[in-house]
Amino acid sequence: MSREPPPPGEEEAAGGGGGGGEGADGRPRAAEGGCYLALCARPVHFEKANPVNCVFFDEANKQVFAVRSGGATGVVVKGLEDRNPISFRMEDKGEVKCIKFSLGNKILAVQRTLKSVDFLNFIPDSPQLEYTQECKTKNANILGFCWTSSTEIVFITDQGIEFYQVLPEKRSLKLLKNQSINVNWYMYCPESSVILLSTTVLGNVLQPFYFKSGTMSKLSKFEIELPAAPKSSKLSLSERDIAMATIYGQLYVLYLRHHSRTSNSTGAEVVLYHLPREGSSKKTHILKLNRTGKFALNVVDNLVVVHHQDTETSVIFDIKLKGEFDGSTTVHQFVLPPRSIQPYQIPVAGPASVTSQSPVPCKLYSSSWIVFQPDIIISASEGYLWSLQVKLEPVVNLLLDKGKLMDFLLQRKECKMVILSVCSQMLSEPERGSLSVIATVFDKLNHEYKKYLEAEQSYTMVVEAGLSRSNPLLKRPVRTQAVIDQSDMYTHVLSVFTEKKEKPHKFTIAVLMEYIRSLNQFQIAVQHYLYELVIKTLVQHNLFYMLHQFLQYHVLSDSKPLACLLLSLESIYPPAHQLSLDMLKRLSTANDEIVEVLLSKHQVLAALRFIRGIGGHDSISARKFLDAAKQAEDDMLFYTIFRFFEQRNQRLRGNPSFTPGEHCEEHVTFFKQVFGEQALMKPTTL
Repeated sequence: MSREPPPPGEEEAAGGGGGGGEGADGRPRAAEGGCYLALCARPVHFEKANPVNCVFFDEANKQVFAVRSGGATGVVVKGLEDRNPISFRMEDKGEVKCIKFSLGNKILAVQRTLKSVDFLNFIPDSPQLEYTQECKTKNANILGFCWTSSTEIVFITDQGIEFYQVLPEKRSLKLLKNQSINVNWYMYCPESSVILLSTTVLGNVLQPFYFKSGTMSKLSKFEIELPAAPKSSKLSLSERDIAMATIYGQLYVLYLRHHSRTSNSTGAEVVLYHLPREGSSKKTHILKLNRTGKFALNVVDNLVVVHHQDTETSVIFDIKLKGEFDGSTTVHQFVLPPRSIQPYQIPVAGPASVTSQSPVPCKLYSSSWIVFQPDIIISASEGYLWSLQVKLEPVVNLLLDKGKLMDFLLQRKECKMVILSVCSQMLSEPERGSLSVIATVFDKLNHEYKKYLEAEQSYTMVVEAGLSRSNPLLKRPVRTQAVIDQSDMYTHVLSVFTEKKEKPHKFTIAVLMEYIRSLNQFQIAVQHYLYELVIKTLVQHNLFYMLHQFLQYHVLSDSKPLACLLLSLESIYPPAHQLSLDMLKRLSTANDEIVEVLLSKHQVLAALRFIRGIGGHDSISARKFLDAAKQAEDDMLFYTIFRFFEQRNQRLRGNPSFTPGEHCEEHVTFFKQVFGEQALMKPTTL
């Protein structure tokens, strides 16, 4: 492996894996229900490590290299993203210490000695000839190298770092910058292009360097607080106790301190140091493990995962959740009780396997596991590379505080359907929550919703003002799954909830009004379909007095769709007609527009009553109303409307027939077909 597993008996930390095995009953210990961590379903399978086959891992490209006989009998490169492996051979020029592709897989770099690195172009029509770069510093030994782009590479030696540009067409390298500094070990975070060097005798002064498009920047160095004053002047900070990862968009150095600095505290802890691009690094978080032993760290979905080998369990920490703040540092306890990674079955594969063979259980927390940042677990002995994943469904039953659960879920990538499921559960028996808990959840959801709406509004204003050209970094806000809008809540939660008959109607209405209250609190315009849901629920339970109050005191905001809904209720609640007209007038809606709205909703009689109420029935188009009545496919409605206009014609012209200019011939024909010619109104003379 590119990072060697420790010898048996040694402590293993951020860079290493756990171990252990099974309990007396043959099952993994502490694997009771609710495993919230799992290995990915489609791992990378590679030839397991053996005396002939050496295995390396490249953290930048997330690729595994299986190198047989120094490459002479083949090199196979596989990654989680690229499903097509790269296979090639290279001359055996000695033991391979490190091997990595540049970003984009165009140039291969191989370290075989402590003094130089060999390069091989993988560019079409380029000669397959190796070229070599020796380190510039005399008497220095190369500890390793990191690709920072498709053509830029950094050598890390025990005496400093050398930053090169690779010129593949010339098959040579150009030194861009170098820095002398005593180095014990190094670490690279590809996501942030930062290399961390361990310096000084004790190794606890860390010097970060940042790389971007041909430039190398020295960031502020900082010191890791060791548990106690070292007894001798020897290396006290191991590479295995350090990890580097991006959490919530910020770079952190994670230090696994096996013993707390405070004597009254037992157990190990993970100390987080924030590394800003500018300014000094600060210790910001402490994660309490409350146990000792062998640990390994991963970061998944912005959660710090700590694996414990002895108990074969893992715990997760979320630094966004509230902890104990002492003025400078926040102390966190793990979010959920310790659980094992979900049991994993290794499929029996290959041409030699018998199809009837059942899958083999994978030995979790094995001593052969090696952990890489942010989320990689490799078993060299079994030949598998997995990415670690967080499962949100089990979390729902482990984190019973709904407010804290929402805080946790809203920060996760794939959270939407789980959140909507939690909302449905808390409105249903037997897990029905109190109104105060429901209100808390609604407020947390609408807080995120409002943040997104404001960001979207700000972006739109900048674009409309033409300022986006002057700010090329301006990007449209990304709508994450944490944005649960009104249509999500209506479709997946509230409409389903109101259809369930077994709930007390007062609770149903209270929940709907609580959601509307929350939207109003965050100044989010309430969509009309939510008000419609309230009205339908009130009507369903004959709560007309409450409906009248809600409208009278403007609890339900005015809108045209709402006014149309009220008009349709006139037959069961007569005052609804006037309430609706009042609402339309408050909306300053033009009379003809009100008629159009009503007709579009097939409220033909309501439209006719409205137009009569304002005295405009003598001038309206008969054809428009007859068209709408016919579309409603209600013969009696058509009869009523047809008769109304016959009576109007009689009153205005002394004859019930329609004039050719009214273009109602097809409706007269239809009337005769359905009701017979004798049903037509006969002219009456005074």
